[in-house]
Amino acid sequence: MPWSGKSYAARPVDVGEISETIQRALSSAGLDTTSGPLSGVTRTIEKALAAAGLKKSTTEYDRTVDSRSHEAAGPTLIAGERVETVAPPAPAMSGEFVTRSFTNQAGTRTYKLYVPQSYSAEAGCGLPLVVMLHGCKQSPDDFAAGTRMNALAEQHRFLVVYPAQSANSNGSKCWNWFRTRDQGREGGEPSIIAGIAREVAAQYRIDQRRVFVAGLSAGAAMAVILGVTYPDLFAAVGVHSGLPYAVARDVPSAFSAMKGRADVADVPKPFVSLHAQQSQIANTVPTIVFHGDGDNIVVARNGAAIVEAALAVRERQSLRVTTQEGVSSGGRTYSRTVFADAGDNVVAEHWILRGAGHAWSGGSSAGSFTDSAGPDASAEMIRFFNAQKQAGTA
Repeated sequence: MPWSGKSYAARPVDVGEISETIQRALSSAGLDTTSGPLSGVTRTIEKALAAAGLKKSTTEYDRTVDSRSHEAAGPTLIAGERVETVAPPAPAMSGEFVTRSFTNQAGTRTYKLYVPQSYSAEAGCGLPLVVMLHGCKQSPDDFAAGTRMNALAEQHRFLVVYPAQSANSNGSKCWNWFRTRDQGREGGEPSIIAGIAREVAAQYRIDQRRVFVAGLSAGAAMAVILGVTYPDLFAAVGVHSGLPYAVARDVPSAFSAMKGRADVADVPKPFVSLHAQQSQIANTVPTIVFHGDGDNIVVARNGAAIVEAALAVRERQSLRVTTQEGVSSGGRTYSRTVFADAGDNVVAEHWILRGAGHAWSGGSSAGSFTDSAGPDASAEMIRFFNAQKQAGTA
């Protein structure tokens, strides 16, 4: 999905901004400053700038922006009212962030894996695994920095894997969600990403019933595809600024879909997997969707279509639907609609972010395509994933 953008919520340049810019440049060069021998680089830079007489800005905007992680339970919401979301600071990252590679008949992709410090290979309950799919022009390091998912992995004890799209497969490093050959099971890019998830689950102590996938933009569209084609592997899907399954077949139709000109009514029933169709069993993957109604890259109609597709195999009259209004500590207003079945299982959540563009909500300016005004999409996705009562069987 070709797209361009920038990080939102710009602030006056200060020591923190300079430090983040340098850290981002190091990350783009393939140098990891979050762990290993370069883990002290950021502190060294800040000390040097402080010694030169530069001090960190403490503007009112810096104090109110929602750049912290929420508690697992998420914000307190009251039907029909707006309430302030409050978030504690995220813990420091002290785990292992390693680079690996996976190959199957569809090709080879590198990936980065974050293992929290609390992980133990000893016998016991396995930990969840979250697969994070970056957007166009991004990398695993960039996406990890922007979403702060590694910090949440330390807080809530799960592993995170970031598959990397190669420039050889897409010049803008977009996942090829719009190509027919990359929309099926056991073939194309979905098979590579699923293979990475299976490899990590086999090598680490993972609860294979609690493997999840999430993404941004092109990565979100690919996450939807994985929910459709691998419901036996992925227990839930997180979608930020994405598109429905099989809404495009090539680049021209991809751009049409992004602008909301595709005929969503003609989209195949997403979240009813190909495997399920063959076995006459309707499997629905619980889905949480975030989309800014000011997004002019992938219009918000696509987010609504994903939710509709996730509910397509449900008896709509039996669902309990609750819509609540909220406001983040950064001043972003939003609506959150929850769809629960008769057993009180939440099958979908739809977050509409008022005025937000094409960027990860609540993200850090250390990564690209982020909007730090919130609410915190990363924390809310983890809360949604952890709340699932049913999980995959792979």
